[in-house]
Amino acid sequence: MRTYRSLPVALLAALALTACQDGTGTKDEGAAQSGQASATVTATHPAEDGNSGKDTNGTNGATSVSGTQGTGSAPGTQGAKAKEAPKGTTPTRVSCNGSNTTVTAQPVRRPVNHMLITVKNTGSKTCDLTYYPVLRFDEMQWVPQPIKDSKPQAVTTLAPSESGYAGVSLSAADGSGEWGTTSHKLMIGFQGRTPNSDGGPSAIPTLPAKGVYYDSTLTVTYWLRDRDTALTY
Repeated sequence: MRTYRSLPVALLAALALTACQDGTGTKDEGAAQSGQASATVTATHPAEDGNSGKDTNGTNGATSVSGTQGTGSAPGTQGAKAKEAPKGTTPTRVSCNGSNTTVTAQPVRRPVNHMLITVKNTGSKTCDLTYYPVLRFDEMQWVPQPIKDSKPQAVTTLAPSESGYAGVSLSAADGSGEWGTTSHKLMIGFQGRTPNSDGGPSAIPTLPAKGVYYDSTLTVTYWLRDRDTALTY
């Protein structure tokens, strides 16, 4: 049975206890029908705020989901060329989210302490994975910071049946991380066309029975088209 939940902006903001803002294994439990309208077709990443901060425990491992929208420049699309839909017609490209994709989250052997998130477009339209996934293990009250060096030159665009990826660095290999804990539940939120906006229904992929260990160094890459690239950070 598939389970997805909507992750509105207000909820995202409540998850974060920081002032930092940046830019967007096993099978998931499926997808619910989304009642949201298709997102406006765009050929670029929206502007991003490059400010960073700390969570309330003093760790640089979190980024806020609220704050002022920045004015950074944005690169072009990746994969499919964007076209503006004529007035009165439905856009041919939409946002990727829990209603039109399947999502898996699978720990990998190499590199150590890493997990791979895979999103497959199961819809009939090309969709965009914007920015980076918003992760929430169990009831965590902070949002993992994106790895800035992983930001692609273009929005990761998926045609039907294509997949996109994000790598997750779960914990410090040298044991320097704090608040280490094992989680058995993960919610993955999708961002919209502007930083930290609601991109539609979230996904709840099934984690291994033994759970997933993470600590305060938890970080995630931007959405990428290549699996191997997602696991290089």
